[in-house]
Amino acid sequence: MDIASLNKKYGIAGKIEFTSGQGGLPVVIITNAFAKASVAIYGAHVLSYRPKGQEEVLWMSSLSTFEEGNPIRGGIPVCFPWFGPHVSDSQKPQHGFARLQMWKVAETVNLQGGETQLRLTLRQNPKSKDLWKYSFLAEMIITVGASLNVTFRCTNTGTEQLSYTGALHSYFTVSDIANVKIKGLGGSRYYDGMGATVPSIQKEDSLEIQKEENRRYIDTTSDCIIEDSGLSRKIRIGKTGSRVTVIWNPGAEMAKKIADMPDDGYKTMVCVEAVNAYDDIAVVQPKGSCTLSTSIAVEAY
Repeated sequence: MDIASLNKKYGIAGKIEFTSGQGGLPVVIITNAFAKASVAIYGAHVLSYRPKGQEEVLWMSSLSTFEEGNPIRGGIPVCFPWFGPHVSDSQKPQHGFARLQMWKVAETVNLQGGETQLRLTLRQNPKSKDLWKYSFLAEMIITVGASLNVTFRCTNTGTEQLSYTGALHSYFTVSDIANVKIKGLGGSRYYDGMGATVPSIQKEDSLEIQKEENRRYIDTTSDCIIEDSGLSRKIRIGKTGSRVTVIWNPGAEMAKKIADMPDDGYKTMVCVEAVNAYDDIAVVQPKGSCTLSTSIAVEAY
């Protein structure tokens, strides 16, 4: 569906507008009394969220490519139906195929409280079947208000049980990583890095990032709070449907190896991700559904 048709069918005057974004990808601009946000239909990818009177909350790489076939670096990518590298085939795309496909607009709604909601869908198709055999309906429900609420839901439309791993891989913008403390995970167990098999315990109440970090916290449903003294704000990140939280910052050396990230990009971002992985794999029976949600809100420092 072209931009004009999307606006005619799903546009809401003063609230929802469809436009051609970077690389010509169709983008949804959401504006209301609470905030402004943008979402790429490609990947059902939340690109930005800016509450009224606040700085941008989500980080976006200035070197990100905006073209079909490549992932967008920043915002909130959807990882599905696997998180990280595929467990048995390294040739399959990192973090699955959902972020590499064009989704469909299913619904736009003005909610009673003044929030604005967008629902995007993705079903099995020839490209997905080449990578993952199952029949499914994936939905991204994005609600923009005083907080940003993002829900990923997978419904099993086939006749056999399916299982998957995934994440809402949220990137947050910060003044400088040196100004940041991440709270909410003190006392939690975590795997340090992709290949770790023995968990550590975070003894500190807050995490200060001083090097590359790739911590995969297990058995936690706690909110996380990014305290940023440079921007004088706190970002509270809540979640449901997840018992794994990932904190990621590539650090100076790894950032230089990431083609679609500036060498100093690690200084102004940190990922706090709601994840289904490890012992929290999603298992869905035929006609059943599984849901993963994150909520993001700015609080006074």
